[in-house]
Amino acid sequence: MRLNTIKPAAGSKKTHLRVGRGASAGQGKTCGRGVKGQRARKGGYHKVGFEGGQMPLQRRLPKIGFNSHMKASRAELTLTDLMRVTTDEVTLAGLIEANLVSEQTKIVKIILSGTVSKAYVIKDKVITATKGAKSAVVSAGGSFAE
Repeated sequence: MRLNTIKPAAGSKKTHLRVGRGASAGQGKTCGRGVKGQRARKGGYHKVGFEGGQMPLQRRLPKIGFNSHMKASRAELTLTDLMRVTTDEVTLAGLIEANLVSEQTKIVKIILSGTVSKAYVIKDKVITATKGAKSAVVSAGGSFAE
């Protein structure tokens, strides 16, 4: 291989279209822009979604959905997940370390799903529980931070 024999890959280089060079060139007179109007002009510009004054589609359709900014800082924990904690004392740091909640979590709620057979002491006030989950943890001999 020599430098004077290197060529670009086939089809990678495309010759640009020379417009406005007469009818025989294929793009003469209007240069493929049609006739008159804003889009035919040199500085022809309109906003994205502009429909000539008609109410644009994105404004005609209703707004749907909602993305909560607090979703990342809140987490749910089932009783089955709680059983995966090896220590008796449950803290937010311990849950993050055990990969049961994400690192961005600030508030955890334990929900009644599954069973708990171990006495857990919930140390952090940021860890709350539903009525059913709270009674399940307490009946197993556990307690919550007050």
